[in-house]
Amino acid sequence: MPTPSTSTIKNNDSISFNYSSLLLASCKKKWRFVDAIYGVLPIFGVVTRKSAHNKLETVEYFKELALQIISTQVSDEMNIARLLVLAEQQNIKHFTIQLPYSLSDHQIALIHTEYRKSVSLHQENDFLHVRFEFR
Repeated sequence: MPTPSTSTIKNNDSISFNYSSLLLASCKKKWRFVDAIYGVLPIFGVVTRKSAHNKLETVEYFKELALQIISTQVSDEMNIARLLVLAEQQNIKHFTIQLPYSLSDHQIALIHTEYRKSVSLHQENDFLHVRFEFR
């Protein structure tokens, strides 16, 4: 699994990274007005699909987009739901996120409620494994 400061893509349709590192990076980011709007109301943000030529480029692009939509002003459950939407939009089929703690059943239910689509969430210690079913 990834170390706290790294992100990886295992193959073209799977991404894995550390949530705490991403949240920390979002705190250190120099925000523009548009970034602040996207952070509070990500529905205004338009996420485009990009076909990266290499995996590192794909990871960095995903992280760049993720920094626009996660916020310390909302719950972890809301941020995770936003990351699920982003991963789906980027056609990432498997998603693993290392969390700073294990989620409760109630928190997982909240993520399902926020995401509003069918998705498989499997927790293994501090790792949340997500599997999307694209048609």
